[in-house]
Amino acid sequence: MLDVTSTLADVLYPSIEPYESGMLNVSELHTIAWEKSGNPNGIPVIVIHGGPGGGGQPSYRQYFDANAYNIIQFDQRGCGKSTPYAELTENNTQASVRDIEQLRESFGIERWHVFGGSWGSTLALVYAQEHPGRALSLMLRGIFMCRKSELQWFYQDGASHIFPDAFEAYREHIPQQEQGDLVKAYHTRLTSEDVNIRRAAAKEWTRWEMATSRLFPDDSYLEKAEDLDFAVAFARIECHYFINAIFLEEAHILNHVETIQHIPTNIVQGRYDVVCPARSAWELHKAMPNSNLILVPDAGHSMGEVSIARELVAITDSFR
Repeated sequence: MLDVTSTLADVLYPSIEPYESGMLNVSELHTIAWEKSGNPNGIPVIVIHGGPGGGGQPSYRQYFDANAYNIIQFDQRGCGKSTPYAELTENNTQASVRDIEQLRESFGIERWHVFGGSWGSTLALVYAQEHPGRALSLMLRGIFMCRKSELQWFYQDGASHIFPDAFEAYREHIPQQEQGDLVKAYHTRLTSEDVNIRRAAAKEWTRWEMATSRLFPDDSYLEKAEDLDFAVAFARIECHYFINAIFLEEAHILNHVETIQHIPTNIVQGRYDVVCPARSAWELHKAMPNSNLILVPDAGHSMGEVSIARELVAITDSFR
């Protein structure tokens, strides 16, 4: 049954501020922002945000006991406080994996827990497959493996059958003759030299994703599309990755799943997740027999939904 008695504040730990933050040069072009919060001598955990292009959030710190964890966040290339803003050059999955390793090495951390949802789950899995000896565990939510079927479902035809009202504005922003490939059409506009064309497309792309992220739509999520600084980086970088199939072969994660079978893996998945449907979490779980899959019966995609948050906190608490 839907939990209508608890609030997010009841489930999460109190808000905290970072005890340290900084910038790390990861290439001649890119510098990424990072922060540490919680206990400097605590259990290290790297928090990988979604999108790609979403940026870290202060609320992510609250999924961990600050007395037990050293909570490390970073903004991936081109988003959040990282520079240059919304830059697509040298912005790809392989670069992000290298950035995570560079962070780990720069902090002198031998091994850490890896926490990520949505695109964050994608990058967490690819990182762990590249560096299987560095992950103490995988704490994943809203599994997204970026296969063609998943992109087709959300950005072209699938989720549109459930949210036809929200999808209409996203689709109709594109002329009818281009609607057969909406990702391609949006990519053309999001990479336009005209700032107004970029911003208009970013607003519609972001609004579509925010309208579908929760079991019950939330106005505060829709307002993110009005923040054009956020929306442009979010939409441009997402579309850039998706038009390029995240720079990996189809089904890369499942094709290399044997490399991470030894890593304790917990998966939290909303039963009614429209953005990243439960099929992907189920297929990953079946490919990793030792993983633990929690299908949350009263939730969609967002980690800000109470029942999703409760399960994530239970997982982080279990490793204290």
